[in-house]
Amino acid sequence: MKKALKKTSTGPKNTVDPSEIAKFTAMADEWWSPTGKFKPLHKFNPVRIGYIRDAIADHFSRDATKPHVLKGISLLDIGCGGGLLSEPMARLGAEVVGVDAAEKNIAIASLHAEAQKLKIDYRCTTAESLAGRKKTFDVVLAMEIIEHVADVPAFLEACASLVKPGGLLFVATLNRTVKSYLFGIIGAEYVMGWLPKGTHTWQKFLKPSEIVMPLEKLGYKTKDIRGVQYHALKDSFSVSRDTSVNYMLVAERKR
Repeated sequence: MKKALKKTSTGPKNTVDPSEIAKFTAMADEWWSPTGKFKPLHKFNPVRIGYIRDAIADHFSRDATKPHVLKGISLLDIGCGGGLLSEPMARLGAEVVGVDAAEKNIAIASLHAEAQKLKIDYRCTTAESLAGRKKTFDVVLAMEIIEHVADVPAFLEACASLVKPGGLLFVATLNRTVKSYLFGIIGAEYVMGWLPKGTHTWQKFLKPSEIVMPLEKLGYKTKDIRGVQYHALKDSFSVSRDTSVNYMLVAERKR
């Protein structure tokens, strides 16, 4: 087996929340089970993949229908978990680096990618550690992670610094609304049982303005914000203009 695990020390601004890392480490064995504890992400993943692919294709003037539309694009997946987004991005042709602060997640992601014969550079490290090395990418993904970090401003600053001028930063999270509490916590964790109880903390959810405004100060222009809607009868998700529960946004780093 190839040596896949790389550890890097974190910088002075450590945004890692140890309790959150422990929570996801405990569930790590189920990353690739479509009926396990990450079942919602498996159902949600096609929507995320399509949104990211189409936004990148539009921005870099690519044909989104081509099988390797992301060929030559350097992409960083922050908080990659077991690789649910890293692998599809690699299949679309991107040169992918996946990072996660949980060693077990990286080990599982590396083994799965190797079994799929996918070349993905997985590293056990953090956004702020990479930022300290002055490494930049065409595209940076921070999907469903910002609501789990200890220091949101420091995390956003680190993510923003990792994008090349003219590149794209994607952020996805849950909105801090009454509706998100009812659907994202009560519904998903207690009624539907999609996620283990305590997976999310409502107070850590972020309104779109709490991401857009700091990014503007960091030299970014938000290009698009979309919500994700669940259709109970079809048991599926779709992109929506309703951002009251959760949302995805893409912002460009000005040249």
